[in-house]
Amino acid sequence: MISPAKVLFYLIELINCYAAVYYSNFLFFYLRSTFGFGEVENLLTAALGGFVYIIAAWQGGKLAQRYGCIRMIYIGGGVIILSLTLGMVLPTPTAQIMVFCLWTVGVCFIWPALETLISERSGAKLAKMVGIYNVTWAAGSAVGYFTAGILIEKLGMASLFWLPLGLTAVELVLLPCAAKLLKKENDRPCQEENLAAAVCEADAKKFLRMAWIANPFSYVAINTVIPLIPSIAEKLSLSTGMAGIVCSLWMFARLVAFAAFWRWTGWHYRFRWLAGSFLLLIVCFFGLLMSPSIGLLLVAQVGFGLSVGLIYYSSLYYSMNVTENHGSNAGLHEAMIGVGLFVGPAVGAATLYLVPTAIGIGVWSVGGLLCVGFSSLLFVRPFK
Repeated sequence: MISPAKVLFYLIELINCYAAVYYSNFLFFYLRSTFGFGEVENLLTAALGGFVYIIAAWQGGKLAQRYGCIRMIYIGGGVIILSLTLGMVLPTPTAQIMVFCLWTVGVCFIWPALETLISERSGAKLAKMVGIYNVTWAAGSAVGYFTAGILIEKLGMASLFWLPLGLTAVELVLLPCAAKLLKKENDRPCQEENLAAAVCEADAKKFLRMAWIANPFSYVAINTVIPLIPSIAEKLSLSTGMAGIVCSLWMFARLVAFAAFWRWTGWHYRFRWLAGSFLLLIVCFFGLLMSPSIGLLLVAQVGFGLSVGLIYYSSLYYSMNVTENHGSNAGLHEAMIGVGLFVGPAVGAATLYLVPTAIGIGVWSVGGLLCVGFSSLLFVRPFK
């Protein structure tokens, strides 16, 4: 049975994820419509946010380990509220990019702390706790992207700031109650069990390294796709609302993957599942960005969502399936995500800038980078 404290933390996670998707994913529509940002500008903005994410997540995990997860969630929520408030009153492109970076710092203080709170004192139930965590944030992401476009059309672009701000305030209202319940639970003994004992320590470490390699490359793909969705929508004659509906399918596929891999654990420490997901990711990345029709776009999204689901799940599960330093490992897991958030759009923007007339050059360059990532995975795989 899930403890009351963890239920509240899952609720905070759900709210935080919906708010994050509402702001960060549709910021690129705002920048395009308000300031005339094109593909290069949106990709560069995404890359800058990814660079900030690397440092902030890495430090966020360390700070959560040192000063406590609850305190870091309070600080992160305060930073998010400050950044979104500034976003409403500073309507210039430079200010909006700086607001995005400040918002990223706030989010990076929250995610490692939440992952640690969910994982600590879970004992043999770690797989279940991580599974519910993944399903929860994936549901928030999918529903967020599916509904955000429609809500922005109804409520106006200003809701990009005030709605996530309000949701973050709700998180901070729930947090004291969750913290009080957690303190009561921590007063009771809990027997921890390290499930990695099922495989030899050397192989367990190699799987952790492979997951930390694969996950940033999956986010290379994700964060190249998201800034280009306004361009995909324009090519396929989709409105902002319809783009949110059509282009959210991969998030629902990721949600299905999380639910399936939570219930079925045969993929744990199995190289063929991680490698197969990476290959599927590469194929569907090209299909998603180069699709000439909505039908093929939907098919590519299904494979894309399933592949990133297993890759992310592997990274978080192997990071948390240790006996100590959950906060630091959670920070490193998130920092690896930041690497992908930075590298993908940076490479895409660079190639579009250097070779602007080449058709699909940004897609092919990032696709080539994904192939390099798969080669790295083969290099560190366990051969026994």
